[in-house]
Amino acid sequence: MIDLRSDTVTRPGAAMRDAMHAAPVGDDVWGDDPTVARFEAAVAERTGKAAALLFPSGTQSNLAALLAHCQRGDEYIAGQQAHTYKYEGGGAAVLGGIQPQPIAHAEDGTLPLAAIAAAIKPDDFHFARTRLLALENTIGGRVLDAGYVAAATDLARAQGLATHLDGARLFNAAVATATPLDALCAPFDTVSLCFSKGLGAPMGSALAGSLELIDAARRWRKVLGGGMRQSGIIAAACHYALEHQVADLACDHRRAARLAEGLRALPALEVEYQATNMVFLKVPEAHVAPLQAWLAERDILVELLYATRLVVHRDLDDDAIERVLEAFTDYFTTRTA
Repeated sequence: MIDLRSDTVTRPGAAMRDAMHAAPVGDDVWGDDPTVARFEAAVAERTGKAAALLFPSGTQSNLAALLAHCQRGDEYIAGQQAHTYKYEGGGAAVLGGIQPQPIAHAEDGTLPLAAIAAAIKPDDFHFARTRLLALENTIGGRVLDAGYVAAATDLARAQGLATHLDGARLFNAAVATATPLDALCAPFDTVSLCFSKGLGAPMGSALAGSLELIDAARRWRKVLGGGMRQSGIIAAACHYALEHQVADLACDHRRAARLAEGLRALPALEVEYQATNMVFLKVPEAHVAPLQAWLAERDILVELLYATRLVVHRDLDDDAIERVLEAFTDYFTTRTA
C-alpha cells in the first residue's frame, strides 16, 4: 500500500521497535521514567531551550503552550490556515477561554507584518488582551524565511507579546535549509515538535521552552489528561527518531520533487507547488471521485479534493513514487484518449 494522505501514517521500523522494547521505564507522572527524562533533556539541548516536556500529541502540546502563555480573556494571533487555529478543535477557546485572532496568510505562508501589527489590540477593557503570536514552520510544506521570522518575533516582543512556534514539521525546515534546530527555535519562547510525522515515531510530541513555561505546561498537561505513566516506551521511539531519522527527511523532499515533476507532465492536472515533502495540486472536479477509486484499486491511498495535498514520507521509496506517477498517467491516458 502506498499512502500519500499524510506523513502521520508512517510506522515504526524494526530498530525503533527494538528501542521501545528495551527502554527502561518508570512512572512519569511521579517523574520516575528515566527514558522520558533522557529524551526531554535531549530535546532541550537540540532546541537550545532550558527544558522540554513529552506530550502524546502535537495538538495537546500546542494547547498546553497556549494555556501557559495566556489567561482567560486573552487572545493569540495566528494564521487562518494555522493548525492551532483551524485544525485543533478550537481547544484554546473551548478549554482556555482564549480568543484566536486569525490573519490571512500571504502566498508564501507568512503573516504580513502590517497585518500582525494591526491585529494587536490597544490596552483597553473593550478588547481581549493580545498576549501571543503563534507561527507555524513549515506551513503547507513551505519553510518560513529566517529574516521574516526574526522580523515577526521582534515585532511581537516590541509590543510585549510572547511567541510560540508550532514546529510540527520543523525538522523538515531544518533539513531543507541546512539550519541547526536551535537556530530555528531561538526566536520563540516555546516550540512544539512532532515526532510522529516524517520522523516516523508511532506517537509523541515535545514542547520546549523556559523552566517557568514548561512548569506551567506540565500542570496543564495533567489537566488535559496528558500525564502518562510508563511513557518511556513512547519517548524511546521519539528519541530514536531524533538520533537516527532526521537526515532521512532529505529523501522525502527529493521524492516529493520527483512526484511534482512527473505530475506536471500531465496537462489535466495543475501542480500548484511542491515544498519539502508535500505536493499540492488541483484535480478537475469531474475526475476527483473516479481518479481516487482508480488509485485505490492500485493500492494507492490519496485524499483527492479540488485542492489536493500529496505527502511523501519515509515509508515510500523511489519505486513507490514511480508507481504513483504510472497510475496517474495511465488514468489520464485512458480517460482522455
